[in-house]
Amino acid sequence: MAGISEFGVAGQRPDFYRFHQGEKVLPFADAEYEARLTKLRAVMVDEGIDAVVMTSMHNVSYYSGFLYCAFGRPYAQVVTATETVTFSAGIDAAQPWRRGYGDNITYTDWQRNNYWRAIHSVTGSGKVIGFEGDHISYTQLGLMDEFLTPSAKKDIAPATMRLRMHKSAAEIELIRAGAATADVGGYAIKEAIKVGAREVDVAMAGRDAMELEISKRFPDSEIRDTWVWFQSGINTDGAHNPVTCRKLERGDILSLNTFPMISGYYTALERTLFVEEVDGASLKVWEANVAAHEYGMSLLKPGASCAEVTHKINDFFAERDMLQYRTFGYGHSFGVLSHYYGREAGLELREDIDTVLKPGMVISMEPMLTIPDGQLGAGGYREHDILVITEDGNENITGFPYGPEHNVVG
Repeated sequence: MAGISEFGVAGQRPDFYRFHQGEKVLPFADAEYEARLTKLRAVMVDEGIDAVVMTSMHNVSYYSGFLYCAFGRPYAQVVTATETVTFSAGIDAAQPWRRGYGDNITYTDWQRNNYWRAIHSVTGSGKVIGFEGDHISYTQLGLMDEFLTPSAKKDIAPATMRLRMHKSAAEIELIRAGAATADVGGYAIKEAIKVGAREVDVAMAGRDAMELEISKRFPDSEIRDTWVWFQSGINTDGAHNPVTCRKLERGDILSLNTFPMISGYYTALERTLFVEEVDGASLKVWEANVAAHEYGMSLLKPGASCAEVTHKINDFFAERDMLQYRTFGYGHSFGVLSHYYGREAGLELREDIDTVLKPGMVISMEPMLTIPDGQLGAGGYREHDILVITEDGNENITGFPYGPEHNVVG
């Protein structure tokens, strides 16, 4: 298509303009975005909000399909009763429009705060504005007051989080594909494990395999941000420890963590493995963690609360004198989130979360025990599966096997 360009006349520098060219390519059908916006607008009506100004990567992606790359610049999506508009920097040209549902306005950097002038062109002044209290900075909140002069402000972050926790059929289909892609990365990693291999070499094998799989499954998607954390030995003590150049040794404990990213949705596979052999003390800890993993998965069903599930797994570990080695919650929601954006904190398996599981929610089970260095069985043990809550239980969409029978390798 020819597109729309509003650069203005020669010699003038506009504060903002529309630059639309190419065809729109979105992760979901238009009806999916309209359904999400309809639910958001219902919240706006209930709260008396005239316009929502969303600034986080996860909400902009969820409600438009556009996953921005900030690089020090602010981005946003404004939703009113009748409009949905994303706001992007000129450096991105028309890509935000092609990858986003609805309208897009490009702001320029000819003068400071054209970003807010562009947003004002949609919201107007003196309105009730919804904002993300868990994301927008103190500075940007002050600029919102200066440029939009809202009659009132309301934090919509908790409401949007609750809406994102309930997945549509289309979302679950995408998440299912992501879990299958994570399995592909897991098998590539397992194949690359051998004495003398570096963590980084093994990690690259998994990442490359997943990017090829995403390219095959989703040829129209943007290929970005798929990664692997692969740790060995003492490096397994933290779940998010970066990859190093450490070489694998016989008897090493390993942590396999694959994270494919598809259109802003990340999924994960995490497994404990050992290189060639596992000693008796390590095997005891590993088997206990696997047993907790299986028990935990059996608890994920409609009507159970996150806190209830957590306390039951705590009791399971306490009976085995291992609760002191637990290092974090037992699972979390999946959807539009990543290691650097998003978190549906209301659907985490922790003692302080009372959310009740319902069909259509997607949640992980991932118990982890960390035995300090110098003790028998030292290292970090964790297994991780993704489960879809169904009407009468759950469906495990992770396929890569876990436990000593399968994952003593090399």
